[in-house]
Amino acid sequence: MAELVGNVLVGQSGGPTSVINASVAGIVSEALNHACIEEIYGGLDGVLGILQEDLIDLAAESQQQIRALKHTPGAALGTCRYKLKKQQDFERVLEVFKAHNIRYFFYIGGNDSQDTADKISKLAQQQGYELRVVGVPKTIDNDLAVTDHCPGYGSVIKYLTTTIRETACDNEAMGKGDLVSIIEAMGRSAGWIAAGAALAKRRDHPHDPPHIILLPEIPFAQEKVLEDVRRILKREKYCMIIVAEGLVDADGNYLAADSATDAFGHARLGGAGDALGEIIESNIPGVKVRVARPGTIQRAAAHCASKTDVDEAFLAGQAAVKAAVSGETDKMVTLIRGDGDHYTCETGLAPLSEIANGVKKLPREWINEDNISMNFQFLRYALPLIQGEVALPHDNGAPVYARLDKVRIDKVMPPYEI
Repeated sequence: MAELVGNVLVGQSGGPTSVINASVAGIVSEALNHACIEEIYGGLDGVLGILQEDLIDLAAESQQQIRALKHTPGAALGTCRYKLKKQQDFERVLEVFKAHNIRYFFYIGGNDSQDTADKISKLAQQQGYELRVVGVPKTIDNDLAVTDHCPGYGSVIKYLTTTIRETACDNEAMGKGDLVSIIEAMGRSAGWIAAGAALAKRRDHPHDPPHIILLPEIPFAQEKVLEDVRRILKREKYCMIIVAEGLVDADGNYLAADSATDAFGHARLGGAGDALGEIIESNIPGVKVRVARPGTIQRAAAHCASKTDVDEAFLAGQAAVKAAVSGETDKMVTLIRGDGDHYTCETGLAPLSEIANGVKKLPREWINEDNISMNFQFLRYALPLIQGEVALPHDNGAPVYARLDKVRIDKVMPPYEI
């Protein structure tokens, strides 16, 4: 297929991860290798920035700052949870693309983001505008369909595993058979993150924490959980529980959720740990409950990022550019695990339509029959993803992260009312 000459636009969407910027670095680094790519732009705040024509020149950034993106958490371009609702929104996006000769669009995000990318691409095709759209996977939830795993997941479970081992040292010192320690993990519809807590157990210490893992895939059964807590406190100095924020009962009701929803119609979660703590304190006299809710800290912990995760996020960005330049469009980069005993990973491509709005659940066969622990199949899957440490530069004892200059591209279109 003939090369398509024009400019690149990169956007980030949804909740950040500690490695999402590594994908931006991969895209920019690879784009500089192709003569058919003339300019490399970044859209500020996801589709919101595109609608408002807030674009920056990524090629104007120093190579030092681009490299620093590999170890910088958050979303350096800014992100959003804005949903393109009206046909007028999609038309405006395409008008901005045309005005700035955007021929390659790379959108880094999760399920909803890939749906947005798919719709933008289809509109361009309807209008006969040559545009190649490739999605780059991103989500700590690890729930994107087709791909073996998602950039961002390995680092968040490495952080959770580290936090559990550190907290266990504190709990061991303080517990007297009366302490219940609860850590609330992110995870709306799937329990991949909470399940990752199982990596904190040492192979030769089966009674290591976490003692109970509560997943969205297993309906919350109050009496069973209370009995599990009582049983563990008879044996141990404390009981550590990992609860996913998306925990639901047998009727599908969240243990804790706000009545409000976000732009995509998702319930705003948070508070499952506190709700569980109240249940335990109300039903087991004399128990002291402590609840930790890392929240966004767990997805921003670049100091505890997995090198495997960083490298694969960068690789996904590079692969997106290579695919688009070679003629691919309407695809998302996937990560494919090798079949050998030694962990390997390469990239593939899957249609955006197969990714959009889907949710990959944790396989039931990876959960033990007790419904509160993970078996060897999950451990074999997750363990390679947390390998390796990232060396962070420091200044006066504190880590130093990238700070982009964000040179603005001149606006040429009339303002847009959102």
